[in-house]
Amino acid sequence: MDAIALRTVLFHGLSDPSRQRIISLLRRRSARVTDVVAATGLSQPNASTHLACLWECGLAERDRRGREVHYSLADGVDELLAVADALLDRAGERIESCPNYGRGRRRDAA
Repeated sequence: MDAIALRTVLFHGLSDPSRQRIISLLRRRSARVTDVVAATGLSQPNASTHLACLWECGLAERDRRGREVHYSLADGVDELLAVADALLDRAGERIESCPNYGRGRRRDAA
């Protein structure tokens, strides 16, 4: 894959709201599936699916401790999100009103 295709996969992995809630938790601490369920309100199967996606895409790491698996963010993800947060501080209103993806999104004509 070229850099553009890889970046597209990376941002697709980050684009889901449920995964963003999980990432928000993992920015604060490592977590087990049960911790993710408690913190996000996701069902256990849904949380497991999203954690697997994050791991498979290289955005999360997992560490088996006995019968438990603890997830944490992969190196570099927190720094990437810090840059995204800085961009949102500067351009968040425009991003939020984006006609393609934000609140200002165009609706299909009926």
